[in-house]
Amino acid sequence: MNERFSIIPQSIPEVLLLHYQRFGDERGFFSETFRENEFAALGLPEFVQENHSRSVRGVLRGLHYQNDPKAIGKLVRCARGSIFDVAVDVRKDSPTFGKWVGVELNDQQPNMLYVPVGFAHGFCTLSEIADIIYKQTGYYSPEHEGSIRFNDPTIAIKWPVDKPMLSAKDAAAPVLAEANNQFIYRG
Repeated sequence: MNERFSIIPQSIPEVLLLHYQRFGDERGFFSETFRENEFAALGLPEFVQENHSRSVRGVLRGLHYQNDPKAIGKLVRCARGSIFDVAVDVRKDSPTFGKWVGVELNDQQPNMLYVPVGFAHGFCTLSEIADIIYKQTGYYSPEHEGSIRFNDPTIAIKWPVDKPMLSAKDAAAPVLAEANNQFIYRG
């Protein structure tokens, strides 16, 4: 039994919400958010890159993925503020193709979302400022990146923001049916 990390199952089995322990007192708190041996025991892949992103209220980033041979999974944590974090299954022939999982990640609850290879990822900021720290299973490769429009009606994500702030690239992203997505479900 893993004492530091536990998995909270989601509606799509490959997407995992990881809960980690937090020890606090009047001085603040302490948490271990990464332990390679325990992540391996939970069946998580190796992570090779870590990124830190800051966004203001109403920013929506995504939905992003990287195609093979540079496909990546992500482990997302909100270190400051609050975000609504989303993973969309983009694996063709998957029984959950086009379905999504969305969870609130914030600095009050010690949780992280694992978004595996074959899933597009996006989030919107709920607080005034949010700092997001995420690990990747591969290195960023701009020539392999792809995106899907955040408001694709066939996916129908229920974003908790009415008029999000988007990058020009995200605003011009194609819908899932037109995306350059190379993932195939392997069962």
